[in-house]
Amino acid sequence: MRRKTVTRTSEPPDPHAQVLPSRRAVRRIMVGLVLAMLTSMLTNSIVGTALPTIMGELGGQDRLAWVATAALLTMTASTPVWGKLSDIWGRKSLFQISLGIFIVASLAAGMAQDINWLIAARALQGLGVGGLATLPNIILGDVVSPRERGRYSGLIGMVFGVSTVLGPLVGGFLVDSPLGWRWCFLITVPLAVFAFVVIQFMFTMPFTPRRDAPVDRTGAALIFGAASTVIVLLSLGGTQIAWSSPLAIGLGVGAVLLTAGAVVVERRAREAIIPARLFRDRTFVMSSAASVCVGMMMFGLIIYMPQYLQMVHGMSPTVSGMMTLPLVASFLVTSIGSGYAVSGTGRWKAYPVVGMVLCVVGFVLLSAAHLDPGLTAVVAGQALVGLGFGLNMQLLLLATQSSLPTADMAAGTASVVFFRNLGGATGVAAFGAVMVGRLNSELGAAVAAARERAAADAAAGTDSGAAALSEALAGAGRAAQGSPEVVHALPGPVREVIVGAFDQAMQGVFLVGIPVAVLGLVAVAFMPAAPLRGGPEPRPAAPVADPPRP
Repeated sequence: MRRKTVTRTSEPPDPHAQVLPSRRAVRRIMVGLVLAMLTSMLTNSIVGTALPTIMGELGGQDRLAWVATAALLTMTASTPVWGKLSDIWGRKSLFQISLGIFIVASLAAGMAQDINWLIAARALQGLGVGGLATLPNIILGDVVSPRERGRYSGLIGMVFGVSTVLGPLVGGFLVDSPLGWRWCFLITVPLAVFAFVVIQFMFTMPFTPRRDAPVDRTGAALIFGAASTVIVLLSLGGTQIAWSSPLAIGLGVGAVLLTAGAVVVERRAREAIIPARLFRDRTFVMSSAASVCVGMMMFGLIIYMPQYLQMVHGMSPTVSGMMTLPLVASFLVTSIGSGYAVSGTGRWKAYPVVGMVLCVVGFVLLSAAHLDPGLTAVVAGQALVGLGFGLNMQLLLLATQSSLPTADMAAGTASVVFFRNLGGATGVAAFGAVMVGRLNSELGAAVAAARERAAADAAAGTDSGAAALSEALAGAGRAAQGSPEVVHALPGPVREVIVGAFDQAMQGVFLVGIPVAVLGLVAVAFMPAAPLRGGPEPRPAAPVADPPRP
C-alpha cells in the first residue's frame, strides 16, 4: 500500500519576505542598534532630573512641560514618517540621518542662552530621537522572527533600564558639579558619533531603494498638525488659557478637523504614513490603545517624579535620580524575563494583563504617598509600576509585528511607537497642566486662608503672624515657580505652605495615572491571544508501518 503524503501550508508565501541573517550577523547589527537606542534614551532620562534646575535658571517652573513636550512632540509626529521613509530609502541611511540631526540639536541645546532657544533645540532633538526610537524596532523585525525577537527585545528593555538608571544619576551629578546642566545635553554627543561610526561599518543589511515611491507629505503634515494641536491644547488648557476660552475651543476644533483630514488622506494615499488597513487588525488597534496608556504613565512618571522628590522631599538632583531605581530595576527584571519566557512558549497574552493590574495598584500607592511620612509608598508604587511597564512595552510591539503581514511590518511598528510617543507627549502635557493648575489653586487657597486669619486677628486685636504670612505668600508666587533651591531657601512658614501645595499638586498627577492604567487594562484584555509566529517547527511524527498482511 502506498502512503499518500499531504503537504499543508498555513498561509501563502509572502512576496516581501526575505531570508533571515545568521545569529552572528544579527549580533553585529544589534551592536549599532543598542548604541543608538542608548543615545536617544539617555537624553530624556538625563534631562528629566536636571529640568527643575534648568528652568530655575532660564525661566519658570510653569514652562517645564514645554521643554519636555517640545522633544516629545517632534519625536511623536516624526515617528511614522521615519518608518515609511525607511521603506522607501533604506534603513541604514535614515538611521544615520537621524543620528546626525540628534548630534546637531544636542550641541544647540547645550549652548542655549534663553528658554526659547532651548525649546527650539529640544524640538530638533526630538526629531532625531524619533528615528532612533523607531528604526531599531523595525530593523529587528526585518532580521529576526517574532518569536525569537522576544530575546532581543529583552535586550532593548535592558538598554532602556540601564539608560534610565544612568540618566538620573549622571544628570544629577552634572547639575551638582562645576560642569553644570549644559553637559546634560553635550555628554551624549560623543556616544552618538561613536554609534554613527559603528553603524557605518557593522550594519551591512542589503536594501534596494524604491526611488519611484511617492512620499505622503500631506498625510505627514496632517498627522503632525493634529498631534501638535492636541498637545498644545493640553499644555495651555486650565493654566494659561481657560478651557471655555475661544482659543481653547479653536484648538479643540482644529484638532478634530486635522484628525479627520488625516484619516481621509491616509485612506486614499498610495504610500500612506499610517495605512488605513492596519485598523482592521484588532491586535494592532488594541495594542495601539494600550501603548497610548503606557506612554502617558511612563513619560509622566519619569518627568515628574524627580520634580516631586526635589520639591517636596528636598532631595538633591543626584539623590532624586537614585530614588528612581525601584522603577527602573523592576522594569529591567520583567522586560528581560518576559522576553525570554515568550521566546520559549510563544504565548504572551497573560503578561500585559498582569502588568496593567500592577500599574493600577502602583498608581494607587503613589496617590497616597502624602499620607506616608516616609518614602515607603513612593518606593513600592514605583516598583509596581516598573514591573507593569516591563510586561507591556516590548510585548505589545511583538504581538503587533506577529499579527501583521511582512509588507506592513514597518508601518505597523512605527504606528505603535507613534501612539506610545503620542501618549507620552500627551501625558507630560496633561500631567503638567494638572500639576500647575492644582498648585495655583492650593497657593490661592493658602493666601485666602491667611487673609481671613489676619482679618480675624485685626478684629480681635491680636497678632498670630497671619498678616505677615499673607503678604509673604502673595509675593512668593514667582518663587514657587523657581528652582528647588529657591523654594527651600524661603522663610520657614512660607516654605512649608509652598511645599505642601506642591505635595497636593503631585498627588493630583498620580491620581490621573489610575484611570489611565485602567483603560490600558481594558485594551490588553481585548487583544487576541494568538501565539507569536516563527517558533521552532515541531518534529514530524515517525510514520506508522502498515500492518503485515495475513
